[in-house]
Amino acid sequence: MRPEVWLLLLLGAPALADEPYELGGHTKLRFIGTTFPSDSVFRQLSGRESLDLEGDLRLNFKAAPGRWTFSADYQLIGLFGDRVEYTRDLPPAIEVLSPRLPDDRRRLFDFTKVMHDRDKAALLHRLDRFWAGYASEKAVVRVGRQAISWGNGLFYAPMDLVNPFDPAAVDTEYKAGDDMVYLQYLQDSGSDLQAAAVVRRNPLNGEVESEQATVAVKYHGFVGNSEYDLLVAEHYDDLVLGLGGTWSPGGAVLRGDLVVTDTDSDTYVQLVANWTYSWTWRGRNMSGALEYHFNGFGQQDGRYDPESLAENPDLLERLARGETFTLGRHYLAGSVLIEMTPLWTLTPTLLANIGDPSALLQLVTSRSLSDNVTFLGSLNVPVGPGGSEFGGIESGDGLYLSTGPGVFAQLAWYF
Repeated sequence: MRPEVWLLLLLGAPALADEPYELGGHTKLRFIGTTFPSDSVFRQLSGRESLDLEGDLRLNFKAAPGRWTFSADYQLIGLFGDRVEYTRDLPPAIEVLSPRLPDDRRRLFDFTKVMHDRDKAALLHRLDRFWAGYASEKAVVRVGRQAISWGNGLFYAPMDLVNPFDPAAVDTEYKAGDDMVYLQYLQDSGSDLQAAAVVRRNPLNGEVESEQATVAVKYHGFVGNSEYDLLVAEHYDDLVLGLGGTWSPGGAVLRGDLVVTDTDSDTYVQLVANWTYSWTWRGRNMSGALEYHFNGFGQQDGRYDPESLAENPDLLERLARGETFTLGRHYLAGSVLIEMTPLWTLTPTLLANIGDPSALLQLVTSRSLSDNVTFLGSLNVPVGPGGSEFGGIESGDGLYLSTGPGVFAQLAWYF
């Protein structure tokens, strides 16, 4: 069934029953400006800069009659600008690193429809959540399109197997949903057992295949004042084992995950470890985070040209699936959230490939303008030589997939 039909059902649902329900959502208007250096492939396509506007209307409906819950979130997304046009004809190899419009090619149900995609404009609508659930005192069952977040990573999340956020994403309010069955069982001790089965299609032939699925079980337990996670999963036909934990020494919080993936070609290790601490300085609340990430799928020799990347299919598969966003092996990330006022925060952030070296510098600001209006913005500055990850990887003919400084500005109204 198409998204527009579900929208009619969604808006009509309150009139069909007297049970408790919630209907809300938001509208977001974004401006994204990106500059391109003279040796950038994108400059050849778009000129010196790309100027883009995005509009996002999201309607969230939830009904909870007794122990049952039904949730449906509808999105209407409009885009206008240079990026819509110049990314339309990108080669598939580049599109992996520069995704264009949302789609449901891999998902069990196609709840996304592109209504217009021509010149500099695109318009689409979709269902990002559509699930029914039942909850008892100790058990939760949900079936349908939904989102889960696992692991202890702050910037990089190797244990988060289903739609992790890009570490450079500024707006992380909503994670993209997937079609799955989710189970949770709560123990009297506070520990819990979670399981998820995600059904997917092969994007090449559209068929539902077991090799595309994810079946995962995660146990979250306690040892004294510390917590731990154990993960066992079959993910795209690969065995995945994970161990994570949280420890709070001296007012700080230490977290980490170790993930081992066994593929047909090799066994890979991923690691994330972070430290967070909060304090007050000159009357302002501050919170700092520092994280190290090792990506065993990354290039060992630091070469990111197309020929070298083609020799690492396990990495390319995860880039295409949106599971990883890094090309190298060793990364260091850090941020400091500064509460300028109770309604205004500034967060300088660093994402660094310490093997290149190259980095992305971000200055993120968030301001509450009223009870239901917020502003979110960032200044993004990539740093690094040509051929490095953030400086721009090689694309041939002396050109690079590189960008210069850019800005992100978003105004959101919640209702």
